[in-house]
Parts: sequence; C-alpha cells; structure tokens
Amino acid sequence: MLSYSAPPGYQRQRPVHRRKLGPWQGVIDAILEDDKQRPKKQPHTGRRIFERLRTEHRYTGGYTIVKDYVRQSKLGGEKMFVPLNHALGEAQADFGEALVIVAGIERNAHYLAMDLPHSDDCFVAAFPAETAEAFLEGHVRAFAYFGGVPRRILYDNTKLAVARILGDGERQKTRAFSELQSHYLFAEKFGRPAKGNDKGKVEGLVGYARRSFMVPIPRVSSWEELNEHLEAESQQRRERRLRGHTETIGERFERDRAAMLPLPATPFEACEKITARVSPISLVRYRTNDYSVPTEYGHRQVLVKGYVHCVAIRLRQRSHRPSPAQL
Repeated sequence: MLSYSAPPGYQRQRPVHRRKLGPWQGVIDAILEDDKQRPKKQPHTGRRIFERLRTEHRYTGGYTIVKDYVRQSKLGGEKMFVPLNHALGEAQADFGEALVIVAGIERNAHYLAMDLPHSDDCFVAAFPAETAEAFLEGHVRAFAYFGGVPRRILYDNTKLAVARILGDGERQKTRAFSELQSHYLFAEKFGRPAKGNDKGKVEGLVGYARRSFMVPIPRVSSWEELNEHLEAESQQRRERRLRGHTETIGERFERDRAAMLPLPATPFEACEKITARVSPISLVRYRTNDYSVPTEYGHRQVLVKGYVHCVAIRLRQRSHRPSPAQL
C-alpha cells in the first residue's frame, strides 16, 4: 500500500471463470460469427441465444451471464473511429438524384454536389442526366462559384472518372477526366469501392441538398433557372453557423478559398469529344442519334462535341473549308 499515493482498488488478476457457461462459449462465438454473414437487421439477441442454448444444447445456467457475455463479445468487435481533420482547400464530389418539374414535366434531376469539408461550404448543380459532359460542366460551375480550384478532390469510383481499377489499386482515368485535371491542375483521390464513409461529407451533402434545396419539389421553366435556384440556396447557406463552430460557413470559407489554386486564364470546354465520319447521306451518329450536316461534309472526318444541352459538329477543315455547323 505504501507504493501508492491512494489505494488502487481491487484489480482482477485472472479472467472471470464461468463454470456453467464455459462449455458453451464456443457455441455462442460461432453464432455471433455466423451473424456477420447474415442480414444486419436479423442478428441474434442475447435472449435468443439463451433460448437456443437451452433448447438445442441443454444449457442449465442463467440468462444474465449469457447476456453479459454476448454484450462483451459484440463490443469487442465494434469499429472505432478517429475524428478527421480536413485540410484547407480540399473538396469531395458526388452525384445525387431528385425529382424536379421543368417546363411542366416531371424529370429526374442528376445533381453534382461538391463539398469543402474544412469550411462545410458547398455547391450543387443539376442536369438532365449523369453524363461525362454534366460531370465536366458541374466542375466548371463549381470552380467559378468558389472563385478557385480545390487542391485535391475526393471521388468514388464513378465510371465518368475511372475507366478501370487496376490490380494494384491504381486507377486508369477516363480521357474526359484527364483533360479536366490537366486544365485545372488539381490532384485526385478515389475512395475504396463500396465504402461511402470515405467521403462522408459529400454523402451528407447529397442528402441535405435533396431535403433542403429541393423540398418542396422545384417548379422551374428551364434547367438554368433550377441551377440559379440551387446556387442561391448554396449562397444563403454560407450565413449558417453550424454546431460546434463560432464562425459562419462563409467566414470559414474564406480560409478555404485562400488555400485554393487560381482559376486558369482560359476557360475549359465542358464537353465530350469524339471523332466520327459523315455517312453518304450526310449524317453523323453520336450516342444512338443521327445528326444532319451539310452535304459537302460527306465521307469526311468530323469532331463531335457533346455539351449538356447541345451537340456541335466541326469539320476537321483546311483553310478553304466551310465554318463549323452548330446543331
């Protein structure tokens, strides 16, 4: 006792000996292990394991020691987490879906949400479909809204950015994403497949935007009007002061913006680019649709640029060729 400034209290030297439960601990462990492969909403409770021990294994002990053992076993397998400290000037991006009414017609809007985890600032832009050109234009709009380019952006393994996941975990990026990254010079990071918690901030933003920005269901005359509404909602959100913070989102965003990369001097063309050959009947095929071009383009190669709301077809011309056809 003289070795301690205060009595240390009783400290158990050996594990608790469960005389009646001991022979059945292996059975309980096997049941709990099997639960990991079953639906998460149908696990064994301590009461159900106790009942099975009595009916299937002739267990004669009490319920309390079974319940305590099950609780300790489950606690030992629970995951632990460390709070994240998000670096300045970094972002997370993902797509979400919501019902909207555009020009009187119900549409399923696909919106790109970009979140800045350090400041909780956000940007949301909606499009008719989740396509490469929508992915690109969403980034262009987001960077213009922030007034800078995040130094690094975290994505899931969307096919719009990842053409293939290689065996060593490396990603083969799509041409469209490589061009976007080459223009703006931001670094990329991809989450683990099927692990949404890797980008929990933007996952939360996707749900928040649907519940807050698009309830009640927006009724707009055009997609541009819808995006003006979403940008106004994002701007208004900067006035909020979230729990645990003494500054507003807008005040914290200023530090994020100061750490971002500058916007390039030249704009980025947010479109998908492919080459095609004009058919003998002056048609060019792009995504299952045929587009008419002037007859003098016949049998020649053209560059097709697919934007969100239009398609542009340009002849790979010499100086004497006609000007591009806008369709």
